This record gives sequence, C-alpha cells and structure tokens, in this order.
Amino acid sequence: MKKLLWTILAVAVVFFIMGAVIKAVAFLLWVAPFLLLAAVLVFFLNRSGGKRIP
Repeated sequence: MKKLLWTILAVAVVFFIMGAVIKAVAFLLWVAPFLLLAAVLVFFLNRSGGKRIP
C-alpha cells in the first residue's frame, strides 16, 4: 500500500511539472511571433539607417 502511495505521488509530481512546462511553452508560442516580427523590423530599420551605398 505504501508503494502505491509513493507511485501515485511521483506520477502527480510529474504531471504537475509537465503541466507547468506545457503552459510555459504555450505562452512562448504566442509571444515568439511578436518577438520575431520586432527583431526583423529592427534589423531592417538598422540596415536602412540612411547610409549611402557606394
């Protein structure tokens, strides 16, 4: 009976960690496109910073 309790506890902890990781990854999947767009925008603004091309 004690072994069953420890097994259930271990599975619960693993599920808790997996749930937290999945929520974090889901949040990053929503944030990543905006960060990518901002990075591309900054890249092109820096690249066309009024420099003359010889």
